[in-house]
Amino acid sequence: MAYILCIETATTNCSVALAKDGELIALVEDCKGGYSHAEKLHNYILEVVKKASITLNELSAIAVSKGPGSYTGLRIGVSSAKGLCYALDIPLIAVPTLTSLAVQITRYKELKPVHVIPMIDARRMEVYTAVFTNDYQQIVETSAKILDSSSFEEYLNTGQTYFIGDGSKKFAEICTHENAEFIHDKLPSAQEMITLSYTKFTAKDFENVTYFEPYYLKDFVAG
Repeated sequence: MAYILCIETATTNCSVALAKDGELIALVEDCKGGYSHAEKLHNYILEVVKKASITLNELSAIAVSKGPGSYTGLRIGVSSAKGLCYALDIPLIAVPTLTSLAVQITRYKELKPVHVIPMIDARRMEVYTAVFTNDYQQIVETSAKILDSSSFEEYLNTGQTYFIGDGSKKFAEICTHENAEFIHDKLPSAQEMITLSYTKFTAKDFENVTYFEPYYLKDFVAG
């Protein structure tokens, strides 16, 4: 029996899920406002554990969204995950943020995309993005991309392509390709981390708790 706590803080969504053997048993998240991770993350962790009627000592592993995304959000999530792993002496699992965002397409059973392209808002016309096939295999590496009207044309020309995430709104304003479909206002959630983290758990694909760092992709710039 494996209890895995999933932590997602790469965007404004402060999201925590608890899974048992790869199945969701508790989820708490807040994606309505600004960054609330410092105030809410610890309470959300305790809340999902309480909902599942278990203790922290019964956790088998901690999964954390590794980025890219908000520098501050990632630092808070990873620091909390590492602290729990140290205290409980359990493994750390890292889940790519864009992968879990792409997998949200599975919530829409009627959609049959050829490609899925998740987008997290960065600055101006820039997004964090990657390209996935319709079975969620990543075929283009994660990058910080400045968008223009011809972006992703080679994938759009192959068939229906879905852009998902808060960054997709930028592209919708300049893309007129007939195969482009957009799902706006979606943020990465700990819910989609469950299957991804359980696969890594069974494969014993763990991180070094001491040396693991978030995948920031870009250097931090103070505002």
